[in-house]
Amino acid sequence: MDWSKLEYFRTVARTQHFTRAAELLSLSQPALSRAMASLEQELGTTLFDRQGRNVVLNEYGKTFLEYVEKALRTMDEGKTKIQEMLGVSNRSVSLAFLPTLGLGYVPQLVKEFNRDHPDVQIQLWQNPHETIIKQLKTGDIDLGLCLSPVKESNLDWRELFSEELYVIVPTDHRLASKDFVQLTDIADEPFIGMKHGTGLRIVMDELFDQAGFSPRIAFEGEEVPTIAGLVGAGLGVSLTPYWSGLDLSSVRLLRVSEPVCRRTIGIAWVADKELSLVAMNLKEHILEYGAFMNRCF
Repeated sequence: MDWSKLEYFRTVARTQHFTRAAELLSLSQPALSRAMASLEQELGTTLFDRQGRNVVLNEYGKTFLEYVEKALRTMDEGKTKIQEMLGVSNRSVSLAFLPTLGLGYVPQLVKEFNRDHPDVQIQLWQNPHETIIKQLKTGDIDLGLCLSPVKESNLDWRELFSEELYVIVPTDHRLASKDFVQLTDIADEPFIGMKHGTGLRIVMDELFDQAGFSPRIAFEGEEVPTIAGLVGAGLGVSLTPYWSGLDLSSVRLLRVSEPVCRRTIGIAWVADKELSLVAMNLKEHILEYGAFMNRCF
């Protein structure tokens, strides 16, 4: 079986569109269509169902994709291993992280790693928790900084640190003079939350379930600084970690006595994938940095 056809198939499966896949592969669409038709003929079945201009995997395509992902990942690992044996190993590593970790944690982590490994290129991805898990499973990234624990059977993870979450209110809010509040104190307030699928929103929903109420969502955003800005403008309240650079002139951070409001951040990687030397070095650096952060929190 032609290995290039497997790469073509994976690209079509991910984009669900022959034209976009052909552009990514630098092929003409007729050439890609012929390659997929040849692959299907070789397998003795169709792999895609057409839905308008898009294509989706049928049951045979979904099963075949699982094995294609494993095969291509194994080939990549073999190439990396040979390069390392020859002393010409790839000096790049890919890392995905939650958006809130880009407010200070990841920049400092990368800065310190680059100080000791100036020749290594780190490819960074800033994505929600669920997207990071998908990237790990498809082999698009080496390491992911996400919520812990990760419950996927084919992923390994290690806890890095736990941090407190605060109720954030405008400075003129009725609760602003308090040092501690209960989460139920904001049950009737308009709530400014993160969008579904983001790591912080997952934690928020779990905490509200513990407190026994559903917040009145007034707005859903993707960036914590935006959430803080809306709170400062008096448009609602929220729940957030502290980060350096937070402007406290228009908002107050209140500690929560009940339930305990914290989130745990960890590092995840594919369990059956052999990491490259540079990926192993970055993983160890992240684990050491996480232990330092845990002492800070």
